[in-house]
Amino acid sequence: MITAASAYLNFSHAGNDHPVLRDISFQVERQSSCAIIGPSGCGKTSLLFLLAGLLQPDNGSITITGQPRSGTILQHFGLFPWKTVHENIGLGLVLKGMGKKLIREKVEQLLIEMGLSGFGSHYPGQLSGGMQQRVAMARALAVEPQILFMDEPLSSLDALTRERLQNLIQEIRQKKKITIVLVTHSIEEAVFLGCRIIVLSGRPGRVLRIVDNPEVGSADYRQSDSFFHRCVELREILKGEDYGQET
Repeated sequence: MITAASAYLNFSHAGNDHPVLRDISFQVERQSSCAIIGPSGCGKTSLLFLLAGLLQPDNGSITITGQPRSGTILQHFGLFPWKTVHENIGLGLVLKGMGKKLIREKVEQLLIEMGLSGFGSHYPGQLSGGMQQRVAMARALAVEPQILFMDEPLSSLDALTRERLQNLIQEIRQKKKITIVLVTHSIEEAVFLGCRIIVLSGRPGRVLRIVDNPEVGSADYRQSDSFFHRCVELREILKGEDYGQET
């Protein structure tokens, strides 16, 4: 569904070009998931923005088959604090010109699916971090995307909340048959969520390895030997790449 072919990206500063990504090539299959991981500052988010069409490569190409609808979830949720949960979720539908009755029905259904029933009139500041992230996910899902781009969406959450939302992301992908591209700095998260894992080097980012991860989606994957060995494999690949926690 998505093909990156020898994509390069530079940023210009003070008249000089600074390389960010170099010779990036890989594919993402329809209705699968792809996790992008690498050391801090390697260009993971820039690569996601290239795939989402928010940036254009300086050389090479990014191709998406057809004209699929897409949604994007940012690291810090991207919610409007002055709008209610209901208004945040329905924003994309308003921009599409959908009628108020249909918007209300669709938002109410998403509130149920996301476990947010009764919170439609609340504001983001009145919710926990995990609930805010579910609002952001509901807003992205409201437009019925075929591709969902996610930029470290769970990085600010505690471990238990993060794990529950990882489970929710898997359920959403399988139930709604969405293609998901996820940037993360967590090896365990990449292994749990990515059918294919793209491992980037330090900046300028290049593809160190593409790791297929066919066991993704099984309910007890975290407890399996395969999960443990895949995490070890990624740590070995990233060894020496100045890998650390993002701030």
